[in-house]
Amino acid sequence: MTRQLLGLAVSSVFAVLGSAAAPMGARAEDPPADVAANVSAGAKAVGTTVKHDAKVVAQAAKEGAQQVAETAKEVAHEVAVATKQGAQGVAAAAKHGAEKTKAAVKADKPDKDGGKQASKPDKQPAQ
Repeated sequence: MTRQLLGLAVSSVFAVLGSAAAPMGARAEDPPADVAANVSAGAKAVGTTVKHDAKVVAQAAKEGAQQVAETAKEVAHEVAVATKQGAQGVAAAAKHGAEKTKAAVKADKPDKDGGKQASKPDKQPAQ
């Protein structure tokens, strides 16, 4: 974009110089008295155009940066929500795993008689 603005400025200067040089006629030694004024006015016009274009580019960059910041904020929020949900899932799985482990350890623990609870035969009803 900067190269385009520079190219525009240079072409504008050449256009102004070309239009100032056109009425010279056959003799290059005697330029019209208003050539300097034309060149100065052209340079001012180019300067004004470049300033305007620079402001337009700066405004566009500012708006683009705001859009990027807004999008980044939305993505960060989505990532935070997904991370929270993932953490809750991991916590639930860990809790379930701990409960299963606790139940398995409790079942394998020897009772007061020295036998394991899991290996106790069920009482058979008398026949």
